[in-house]
Amino acid sequence: MHQPKPTTLAEVFVPASVLLQRLHDEAPADHFTLGWLMSRMHKRSFGLIMLLLAVVAVAPGVSIVAGLLLMIPAFQMILGQNMPVFPRRIAARPLPTRHLAALVQRAVPVLRFLEKLIHPRWPTPIDATKRLVGAVVVLLNITLLFTPVPLSNVVPALVIALMSLAYLEEDGLLLSIALLASVIVLAVELTAVWETILGAKWIFGLWY
Repeated sequence: MHQPKPTTLAEVFVPASVLLQRLHDEAPADHFTLGWLMSRMHKRSFGLIMLLLAVVAVAPGVSIVAGLLLMIPAFQMILGQNMPVFPRRIAARPLPTRHLAALVQRAVPVLRFLEKLIHPRWPTPIDATKRLVGAVVVLLNITLLFTPVPLSNVVPALVIALMSLAYLEEDGLLLSIALLASVIVLAVELTAVWETILGAKWIFGLWY
Protein backbone atom coordinates (compact mmCIF):
# COMPACT_ATOMS: atom_id res chain seq x y z
CA MET A 1 0.00 0.00 0.00
CA HIS A 2 1.34 3.42 -0.97
CA GLN A 3 2.28 5.54 2.02
CA PRO A 4 1.85 9.33 1.79
CA LYS A 5 5.08 11.25 1.65
CA PRO A 6 5.83 12.81 5.05
CA THR A 7 5.85 16.54 5.27
CA THR A 8 9.35 17.89 5.67
CA LEU A 9 10.25 20.71 8.04
CA ALA A 10 10.96 23.01 5.07
CA GLU A 11 7.38 22.52 3.83
CA VAL A 12 5.79 23.50 7.15
CA PHE A 13 4.91 27.17 7.37
CA VAL A 14 6.25 28.89 10.46
CA PRO A 15 4.60 32.21 11.46
CA ALA A 16 6.92 35.20 11.48
CA SER A 17 6.39 35.71 15.22
CA VAL A 18 7.59 32.16 15.94
CA LEU A 19 10.54 32.57 13.58
CA LEU A 20 11.62 35.80 15.29
CA GLN A 21 11.33 34.20 18.70
CA ARG A 22 13.56 31.34 17.53
CA LEU A 23 16.12 33.86 16.31
CA HIS A 24 16.07 35.46 19.73
CA ASP A 25 16.50 32.12 21.49
CA GLU A 26 19.28 30.88 19.20
CA ALA A 27 21.23 34.13 18.90
CA PRO A 28 24.84 34.18 20.17
CA ALA A 29 25.22 35.54 23.68
CA ASP A 30 27.05 38.79 22.92
CA HIS A 31 27.08 39.55 19.20
CA PHE A 32 25.47 38.38 15.98
CA THR A 33 26.09 39.22 12.33
CA LEU A 34 23.81 40.12 9.47
CA GLY A 35 25.10 37.07 7.62
CA TRP A 36 24.00 34.82 10.49
CA LEU A 37 20.60 36.48 10.55
CA MET A 38 20.08 36.01 6.81
CA SER A 39 21.15 32.36 6.97
CA ARG A 40 18.63 31.65 9.73
CA MET A 41 15.76 33.35 7.89
CA HIS A 42 16.46 31.67 4.52
CA LYS A 43 13.71 32.54 2.01
CA ARG A 44 11.86 34.62 4.62
CA SER A 45 14.78 37.08 4.90
CA PHE A 46 13.54 39.23 2.00
CA GLY A 47 10.21 39.90 3.67
CA LEU A 48 11.77 40.64 7.06
CA ILE A 49 14.47 43.00 5.76
CA MET A 50 12.01 44.94 3.59
CA LEU A 51 9.49 45.19 6.43
CA LEU A 52 12.09 46.64 8.80
CA LEU A 53 13.45 49.11 6.23
CA ALA A 54 9.94 50.18 5.20
CA VAL A 55 9.04 50.97 8.81
CA VAL A 56 12.23 53.05 9.08
CA ALA A 57 11.42 54.79 5.79
CA VAL A 58 8.22 56.22 7.28
CA ALA A 59 10.33 58.68 9.30
CA PRO A 60 11.11 61.75 7.12
CA GLY A 61 14.65 62.21 8.41
CA VAL A 62 15.92 58.79 7.37
CA SER A 63 13.51 57.92 4.56
CA ILE A 64 16.06 58.54 1.79
CA VAL A 65 18.67 56.25 3.37
CA ALA A 66 16.10 53.52 4.06
CA GLY A 67 14.70 53.89 0.56
CA LEU A 68 18.13 53.47 -1.02
CA LEU A 69 18.81 50.39 1.14
CA LEU A 70 15.44 48.95 0.11
CA MET A 71 16.61 48.96 -3.48
CA ILE A 72 19.20 46.25 -2.69
CA PRO A 73 16.81 43.42 -1.70
CA ALA A 74 14.22 44.61 -4.24
CA PHE A 75 16.60 44.27 -7.19
CA GLN A 76 17.86 40.93 -5.84
CA MET A 77 14.26 39.69 -5.72
CA ILE A 78 13.80 40.72 -9.36
CA LEU A 79 16.92 38.69 -10.20
CA GLY A 80 15.45 35.68 -8.40
CA GLN A 81 18.03 35.31 -5.63
CA ASN A 82 17.18 33.05 -2.71
CA MET A 83 18.08 35.58 0.00
CA PRO A 84 19.53 39.09 0.28
CA VAL A 85 23.29 39.30 -0.26
CA PHE A 86 25.26 42.11 1.34
CA PRO A 87 28.94 43.02 0.99
CA ARG A 88 31.11 40.76 3.15
CA ARG A 89 32.26 43.65 5.34
CA ILE A 90 28.65 44.48 6.22
CA ALA A 91 27.48 40.85 6.51
CA ALA A 92 30.31 39.94 8.89
CA ARG A 93 30.16 43.04 11.07
CA PRO A 94 29.32 42.08 14.69
CA LEU A 95 26.17 43.65 16.12
CA PRO A 96 25.11 43.63 19.79
CA THR A 97 22.66 40.82 20.49
CA ARG A 98 20.82 43.07 22.95
CA HIS A 99 19.61 45.17 19.99
CA LEU A 100 18.14 42.07 18.36
CA ALA A 101 16.52 41.08 21.66
CA ALA A 102 14.94 44.52 22.07
CA LEU A 103 13.60 44.42 18.49
CA VAL A 104 12.12 40.95 18.92
CA GLN A 105 10.47 41.84 22.22
CA ARG A 106 8.66 44.73 20.53
CA ALA A 107 7.87 42.98 17.25
CA VAL A 108 6.67 39.55 18.41
CA PRO A 109 3.55 40.73 20.33
CA VAL A 110 2.51 42.93 17.40
CA LEU A 111 3.01 40.10 14.90
CA ARG A 112 1.09 37.66 17.09
CA PHE A 113 -1.84 40.08 17.11
CA LEU A 114 -1.68 40.61 13.33
CA GLU A 115 -1.37 36.89 12.66
CA LYS A 116 -4.89 36.42 13.97
CA LEU A 117 -5.97 38.01 10.67
CA ILE A 118 -2.92 37.44 8.47
CA HIS A 119 -2.03 33.85 7.59
CA PRO A 120 -1.11 31.72 4.55
CA ARG A 121 -3.90 31.73 1.95
CA TRP A 122 -4.39 32.24 -1.77
CA PRO A 123 -1.03 30.61 -2.65
CA THR A 124 0.86 32.27 -5.50
CA PRO A 125 3.81 31.10 -7.68
CA ILE A 126 6.93 31.60 -5.56
CA ASP A 127 9.37 32.88 -8.20
CA ALA A 128 6.85 35.05 -10.05
CA THR A 129 5.60 36.55 -6.78
CA LYS A 130 9.14 37.33 -5.62
CA ARG A 131 9.99 39.12 -8.89
CA LEU A 132 6.68 41.02 -8.95
CA VAL A 133 7.05 42.21 -5.34
CA GLY A 134 10.63 43.30 -6.03
CA ALA A 135 9.58 45.29 -9.11
CA VAL A 136 6.71 47.03 -7.30
CA VAL A 137 8.96 47.90 -4.35
CA VAL A 138 11.45 49.50 -6.78
CA LEU A 139 8.67 51.63 -8.32
CA LEU A 140 7.33 52.67 -4.93
CA ASN A 141 10.86 53.51 -3.81
CA ILE A 142 11.31 55.80 -6.81
CA THR A 143 8.22 57.76 -5.78
CA LEU A 144 9.38 57.71 -2.16
CA LEU A 145 12.76 59.18 -3.07
CA PHE A 146 11.90 61.63 -5.84
CA THR A 147 8.33 62.90 -5.42
CA PRO A 148 8.67 66.64 -4.62
CA VAL A 149 5.85 66.75 -2.06
CA PRO A 150 6.35 67.08 1.73
CA LEU A 151 5.75 63.82 3.63
CA SER A 152 5.28 62.00 0.32
CA ASN A 153 7.47 59.20 1.72
CA VAL A 154 4.91 58.09 4.31
CA VAL A 155 2.27 56.42 2.13
CA PRO A 156 4.69 54.53 -0.18
CA ALA A 157 6.63 53.33 2.86
CA LEU A 158 3.46 52.08 4.55
CA VAL A 159 2.39 50.25 1.39
CA ILE A 160 5.83 48.63 1.12
CA ALA A 161 5.53 47.57 4.77
CA LEU A 162 2.09 46.06 4.09
CA MET A 163 3.39 44.23 1.01
CA SER A 164 6.44 42.96 2.90
CA LEU A 165 4.26 41.66 5.73
CA ALA A 166 2.00 39.87 3.25
CA TYR A 167 5.03 38.35 1.50
CA LEU A 168 6.58 37.34 4.83
CA GLU A 169 3.38 35.67 6.04
CA GLU A 170 2.63 34.15 2.60
CA ASP A 171 -0.82 35.77 2.57
CA GLY A 172 -1.92 36.00 -1.05
CA LEU A 173 -5.11 37.87 -0.19
CA LEU A 174 -3.28 40.61 1.70
CA LEU A 175 -0.64 40.72 -1.01
CA SER A 176 -3.34 41.32 -3.64
CA ILE A 177 -4.72 44.18 -1.55
CA ALA A 178 -1.23 45.63 -1.13
CA LEU A 179 -0.57 45.41 -4.88
CA LEU A 180 -3.86 47.20 -5.59
CA ALA A 181 -2.89 49.88 -3.08
CA SER A 182 0.48 50.17 -4.84
CA VAL A 183 -1.21 50.85 -8.17
CA ILE A 184 -3.35 53.58 -6.57
CA VAL A 185 -0.34 55.15 -4.83
CA LEU A 186 1.75 55.12 -8.01
CA ALA A 187 -1.10 56.72 -9.99
CA VAL A 188 -1.57 59.45 -7.37
CA GLU A 189 2.16 60.12 -7.09
CA LEU A 190 2.60 60.33 -10.87
CA THR A 191 -0.37 62.69 -11.08
CA ALA A 192 1.19 64.89 -8.38
CA VAL A 193 4.50 64.98 -10.24
CA TRP A 194 2.75 65.83 -13.51
CA GLU A 195 0.74 68.62 -11.87
CA THR A 196 3.95 69.98 -10.34
CA ILE A 197 5.60 70.02 -13.77
CA LEU A 198 2.63 71.77 -15.35
CA GLY A 199 2.56 74.32 -12.52
CA ALA A 200 6.27 75.00 -12.95
CA LYS A 201 5.80 75.49 -16.70
CA TRP A 202 2.91 77.92 -16.06
CA ILE A 203 4.93 79.95 -13.57
CA PHE A 204 7.93 79.92 -15.89
CA GLY A 205 5.70 81.10 -18.72
CA LEU A 206 4.62 84.15 -16.72
CA TRP A 207 8.19 85.41 -16.72
CA TYR A 208 8.69 85.05 -20.46
